[in-house]
Amino acid sequence: MTHKTHIYLVPGLAASSAIFEYLSLPKDRFAIHYLDWLIPLSQTENISDYAQRMCSRISHKNPVLIGVSFGGIMVQEMSKIIPVKKTIIISSVKSKNELPKRLRVAKATKAYKLFPAKAVMNIEKFAQYAFGNAAKKRVDLYRKYLSMRDENYLRWAVYNVLHWQQEAALPNVVHIHGDNDGVFPIKHIQQCRIIEGGTHIMILNKAKQISKILATII
Repeated sequence: MTHKTHIYLVPGLAASSAIFEYLSLPKDRFAIHYLDWLIPLSQTENISDYAQRMCSRISHKNPVLIGVSFGGIMVQEMSKIIPVKKTIIISSVKSKNELPKRLRVAKATKAYKLFPAKAVMNIEKFAQYAFGNAAKKRVDLYRKYLSMRDENYLRWAVYNVLHWQQEAALPNVVHIHGDNDGVFPIKHIQQCRIIEGGTHIMILNKAKQISKILATII
């Protein structure tokens, strides 16, 4: 019997594991597991404690962790807690230095606190706020895939993206990034595998290409 590599997938901010539906990896080599988001215990739960709770749902030793966007940040935090075979991030960042200026400004001015709570629950307005004006054209996709609409989670997650304290990239993190990512522009990203034409939602529309890369690097 061939030993399978266990892969745990963490979706992006507010997203469900449905965003991985187009990934295709050889079933004889890999066993796929999905880690959907938990509701934070409070707005002050730190990201390390949250990551510990995510890790408690992993039942295999030395798994591969793959995260998209904020999920990429989360799997890096998880890799600090448990031994992993590999950490792979997609459409994400490896340190706070890779955040674009507009998100740094949002943190510095605390503008994120001004976003109305009711609007957070409106997926269309939230997509525009979190992902920029370019998201308007893709709102149908966000409506389908951004299913985590709990206000406490959304506020907690936005805060922790902006306040992530990672100073430098962790060793052995594999980064896959699109050269047309409007959330985390490629110009701020260091050392990554570039997907030409890849946007922030390339996990959906570039899944075949991403799948090929994953199958070769895991």
